[in-house]
Amino acid sequence: MFRRVMFRVSLVLLVGLTVTAIAQEKPYDQVVDHVYATIDGADFHMDVFVPNGKARKDFYAPNDNGFGLGIVDVASGAWHSDRGKIRDHEQSQVYAIFCARGYTVFAVRPGTRPRYTAKEMVAHIKHAIRDIKANADQWRIDPDRLGIVGASAGGHLALLTVLTAEEGDPSAADALLRQDTRVKAAAVFFPPTDFLDWPGKDLNGVAELVGDILFKGGAAGRSLEEVRVEAEAISPRRLVRGKTPPMLFAHGDADPLVPLQQSKIMVEALRQAGNEADLIVKEGGGHPWITIPFEVIQFADFMDKHLAGK
Repeated sequence: MFRRVMFRVSLVLLVGLTVTAIAQEKPYDQVVDHVYATIDGADFHMDVFVPNGKARKDFYAPNDNGFGLGIVDVASGAWHSDRGKIRDHEQSQVYAIFCARGYTVFAVRPGTRPRYTAKEMVAHIKHAIRDIKANADQWRIDPDRLGIVGASAGGHLALLTVLTAEEGDPSAADALLRQDTRVKAAAVFFPPTDFLDWPGKDLNGVAELVGDILFKGGAAGRSLEEVRVEAEAISPRRLVRGKTPPMLFAHGDADPLVPLQQSKIMVEALRQAGNEADLIVKEGGGHPWITIPFEVIQFADFMDKHLAGK
């Protein structure tokens, strides 16, 4: 037990020292509040983290595997999307680690509850993917080799985006609609995956938990059957149909908000459908955990394998 505690303390100290060092010189240049869509008069933004070749530290296993490749980072927590979520991901070293490897990271803000439902947020993410692909030359990336990441609600929305991918229409007048919304790989932290199989929650509990991302105006006045239908429609586990991109999950076994069971049942569904899916279980991990950069590195390794072909 003493050795385990001291090992964890050492990890925390290592992460702290590395975060301090990387803050002095970042491996990216940041484009702030790039507008990727204007919908019903509202602008939707993403920050773009462009690798600059600086601060390439051994801790991040820097390489050029990701050069010319892109990562869509769904910046959402509890289905709220603001600059605070981007700061959270900065502190988790998402941008430093991926940019140190040469990836360009697009931190997409898809909108916030209760103004937008989950389906609308997913539509916004798809719009962002189309915008990224349509402007691939500007960002110097390969539009056919994009990955997607997210945490918690961001992970949930990322999975929905992957599992409801849309093809492009080559004859569309709108250049964006000529682009598809497919990605090649997904890696997510502690995502909700099935609102109809949530420990301790019946349909009334589901309506209370996520009613305002199921329906405009919330679930008040809606029947339990309506709640069931909409909850199923935004439950990634229920949408697994045939072939999907490879997926990696990381989830703490002490998560007080999203049960570990949610990742386990999602991985099981993916594997039963013949897909590649793996789960990293973080012993003692909450929502999130302080040493999460180590798992971000594993996510980067995963993207190296499936996007860069390394």
